[in-house]
Amino acid sequence: MLRFAPSPTGDMHIGNLRAAIFNYIIARQNKEEFLIRIEDTDKVRNIEGKDKEILSLLNLFGLFWDRLVYQSDNFKYHNLIAQELIKKGKAFYCYASKEFLENKRQEAIEENKPFRYKDCWAEMQKDENPNPVIRLKSAEKDISFYDEVKGECKFDKFEIDSFVIIREDSIPTYNFACSIDDMLYNISFIIRGEDHTSNTPKQILIRQSLEYDSEIKHAHLPIILNKDGKKMSKRENESSVKWLLEQGFLPKAILNYLVLMGNKTPKEIFSLEEAIDFFSLSNISKSPVRFDIDQLRYINREHLKNLNEKEMALLLESSDLSIGALGKIYLEEASTLNEIRDRIKKILSPKNTEIKNIESKSTESCEESCNAKSKNAESSKLDDKDAKDLAIYKDKISLLRKVILDLINANDNVINDFDSLKAKVMSETKLKGKDLFLPLRFLLTGAFSGPHLNILYPYLRFYLKDIIRGE
Repeated sequence: MLRFAPSPTGDMHIGNLRAAIFNYIIARQNKEEFLIRIEDTDKVRNIEGKDKEILSLLNLFGLFWDRLVYQSDNFKYHNLIAQELIKKGKAFYCYASKEFLENKRQEAIEENKPFRYKDCWAEMQKDENPNPVIRLKSAEKDISFYDEVKGECKFDKFEIDSFVIIREDSIPTYNFACSIDDMLYNISFIIRGEDHTSNTPKQILIRQSLEYDSEIKHAHLPIILNKDGKKMSKRENESSVKWLLEQGFLPKAILNYLVLMGNKTPKEIFSLEEAIDFFSLSNISKSPVRFDIDQLRYINREHLKNLNEKEMALLLESSDLSIGALGKIYLEEASTLNEIRDRIKKILSPKNTEIKNIESKSTESCEESCNAKSKNAESSKLDDKDAKDLAIYKDKISLLRKVILDLINANDNVINDFDSLKAKVMSETKLKGKDLFLPLRFLLTGAFSGPHLNILYPYLRFYLKDIIRGE
């Protein structure tokens, strides 16, 4: 069994998701179960509802689990096993207070020595401290393990002193709860971030102390760097899975990119199912990998291109295939759903020519915008270049609006074909060249640049009266 063990103390970041994806893929390749273990031992930092959010995201990415457990449900087993370790002489009560240990730590700093817990301190404050912790006895020999990504890893026994496994409030520490649960659920392979490498020898020591001899493989994934080549912080927007989704990146594109990062793959664009067929940890780079938002944008665009018009329309919150078709066209210049929504919002919003109040009002969904029925609007201002162009062409825009509105009211057939409409308005207004096409483009799309109008118009004509309306 493989497991993904998130903590409900914050948003899921891309490093978490990458580990979840790899665990899921290996589980499916090996035909083993995939376990989700919510590590909720930190009662102070746990955030209400964050576990449900994590599970919802895993579902969204198609990472369906076979079993779901909460670590806190096993506290009784953790404590029972700790007592067994005490009976076997592998663990002991420690009455040393936090203040005492902090003083010893400061002494080590002043003497320029590494701090190391000494077992002789365990009972020094026995009469003063009614709530001792439980510590596992330090390693008697070096601990080593083979990492499927990093290779051979070795830790000197002096690096692992007697560490706490049960706190004074009977709550197990991370390493103890983690290692016991890995045994309880017969975990065969642990794939997680490189920051957990130092935890692995402690967890191995716990299992050795319990004489647990089932093999557990390990793989620690290199850290993810930001655009500046520094370790990506959880505070950076791009590290948040939730933020990426809110920006309009598709789950399948994010997954594609996280598998592709620092990896040798047979092709650049692929699905989760295809990744299960070709994925191998042996192809993962040992070096840190830099997160490239521009590459993710490219991958997202490629996945959007693979959608049909109906699928695109649904993602744009519409049941109208014309909206889906417009979305596909705007992939010439857009990479995310948000960018496409912005283009379509400009098309379907009133075209105000008053520069002092340049804003376009958008309804809650594309379909509602088409029907011009929603009254809940949000504003988005024109950029500086479009504002300058608007100052130049606003009179011509008003003229074109009047001519086209007259054609619509007269139910003139020329409105059904772009070339016919263009010829008619040229004849009526005497405008030509950029004096015709720039104001006409703004009137139809809300922008002075974009895809060719003759490509857009077959889908715009259905909402022409709403599209050209002013405030």
